Amino acid sequence: MTPTLLGRLQTRWFLLVVIGVPWTLLLMVPVALGAGAAYLDLLVAGLRVLGLVGVLGTLWELAYHGLMQLRWEKDWPALFGLLTIINEGALLFGVTWLLGFPLDAVGWWHFVSTWLLMWVFVNGPMRVLAPRWRYRGGRLV
Repeated sequence: MTPTLLGRLQTRWFLLVVIGVPWTLLLMVPVALGAGAAYLDLLVAGLRVLGLVGVLGTLWELAYHGLMQLRWEKDWPALFGLLTIINEGALLFGVTWLLGFPLDAVGWWHFVSTWLLMWVFVNGPMRVLAPRWRYRGGRLV
């Protein structure tokens, strides 16, 4: 599959809602119990980071699309897709630091685990559960 820009954007936001939000709800329960913190406070912080990942990811998709136009097959190998966690994490770190709420260990664990879950889902179950997704350039609608 060679994803289109619209397909990449739709897939990214779909995964944030379908994988990211439930994972955030689930992940913050043991964190709140272990840290003795209020679940609602941790949940709001987690969802704020998730939203920021979505907004920054949308900007990244524009940059990725431009870079992919330089490649012959107009697509990334799966390993490149996995390695984008590095630059997306670096940008997230910089933006959260500039906004005044730098990520702690919980925030990093949340980001990395959510990102990896979404990557695994898009490279496995997504291809089985939505076979037409592959042939529509990643578009869901």
